[in-house]
Amino acid sequence: MLVTLKLFPFFLSASCFSHGISEEAKRAMIEGGHLQYLVLGAEHMITGYDHLLFLLGVIFFLTTFKEIVKFISIFTLGHSITLIFATFLGITANYWLVDAVIALSVCYKGFDNNNGFENYFGMKKAPNLLLMVLIFGLIHGFGLSTRLQQLPLGEKGWDMLMRIISFNVGVELGQVAALGVMLLVLSGVRNTNGFKKFSKVANDGIIVAGFMLLLMQLHGYLHTSSPDEFGFSKDGHSHAHEDMQATENEETFGHENSL
Repeated sequence: MLVTLKLFPFFLSASCFSHGISEEAKRAMIEGGHLQYLVLGAEHMITGYDHLLFLLGVIFFLTTFKEIVKFISIFTLGHSITLIFATFLGITANYWLVDAVIALSVCYKGFDNNNGFENYFGMKKAPNLLLMVLIFGLIHGFGLSTRLQQLPLGEKGWDMLMRIISFNVGVELGQVAALGVMLLVLSGVRNTNGFKKFSKVANDGIIVAGFMLLLMQLHGYLHTSSPDEFGFSKDGHSHAHEDMQATENEETFGHENSL
């Protein structure tokens, strides 16, 4: 419980500052070409803790190359469809709420990995995993689209489509890089005597992390949709989080100096 409370400010600050695209990035996109959209897509996937946690859950028990390719391909298909088409057609939604659903997908996969449907709901078999990965892939892609639509993509046409595709290719490259690290770590522990216990603890951790992310997204939604109800404006709320993060950094720096 103490660890969870200590992690709460981290998730809170990460939630508040991970959503928007900075003005510097927007200027870079205006001045740059398709390569910069590709790099930005890779960065978004590599730093997208919610996407990575879901992917970790998906591949956790996959042992063959064929299985890994099958599930990752269906996830890639799902998020590519919504990322490309929702962005090009200008279909959007409140990104806090979309990310809340993505956080639920993280909880779902950890719960599924620990046989939650069988143990708690008495089901003989969990929902079809391939279908669920496709559905959640579509949602994850929509979440990525809400970010991309914050950038100056220009007027609809071939050039805009190529920017979107460049971003999507970057996402795939970032995904491959992250998967490589995950598979390396999992292969190192899969054949150990303690893997069964490790898998239970790890997937419990995925559930807790997903739930924390869900709280953070709902927190962000409430503060941005009705900031006055919380006693201060939206700008004041942002400054409060900045002050909180600065205080945490000072405390951490002071603690390190004292050691």
